[in-house]
Amino acid sequence: MLLTLLRHYARPYRWLVAAVMTLQMISTLASLYLPTVNATLIDDGVARGDTATIVRLGGLMLAVTGLQVLCSVGAVYFGSRTGMGFGRDLRAAMFGHVLTFSEHETARFGAPTLLTRTTNDVRQVQLLVQLTCTVLVTAPIMCIGGIVMAVHQDAGLSWLLLVSVPVLGLANYGIISRMLPIFRSMQKLIDGVNRVMRDQLSGVRVVRAFTREQFERTGSPKPTWRCRIPRWPPVIGRR
Repeated sequence: MLLTLLRHYARPYRWLVAAVMTLQMISTLASLYLPTVNATLIDDGVARGDTATIVRLGGLMLAVTGLQVLCSVGAVYFGSRTGMGFGRDLRAAMFGHVLTFSEHETARFGAPTLLTRTTNDVRQVQLLVQLTCTVLVTAPIMCIGGIVMAVHQDAGLSWLLLVSVPVLGLANYGIISRMLPIFRSMQKLIDGVNRVMRDQLSGVRVVRAFTREQFERTGSPKPTWRCRIPRWPPVIGRR
């Protein structure tokens, strides 16, 4: 389902996605190239007292850094445009689809659920697209490029990657496996929060008429305060 949505609604932005991937690749390669230039500057310039080499390699580092900054800014800009446009199109399509529901279908899903689907859920998919364009694209390039550069610089120490990469992979897997159930439970509670908010907004006059403000403030139903809980479990390891 998610892949179908991504393919359908991201198709109009395929050129922006291609631009983001190109810019991210250039930015990542520039970031990986800078340590090599820095090492050459120290070995051939600073150690030998060669001012001309220091100036030349320093200028090269500035140029590479400037290229990296420009590519990073461009990638974030185009990635944000892609994510926001994707979210706008998906939100409009879902809103139009909800308007076609009959009274029976609307009652079966419920207004809080439909509100969550057209607002929060769309925002989550939009955030996924933005993170994919700005962060996830960089990860494999940085990983492969880093391994290649490490082997090129010192093949003898590259065996450390055989230890560090699996350890990092297992750590990431453990963190994600602990966080996914928490996020799923939080998504279910958002429907309850929307229901409570609708009840409070629609009945605000009745609440004021019967002076029930204190009860509404302190006696809120469970979903309103349980949604605060998932902020900490990823850190403290509890649900």
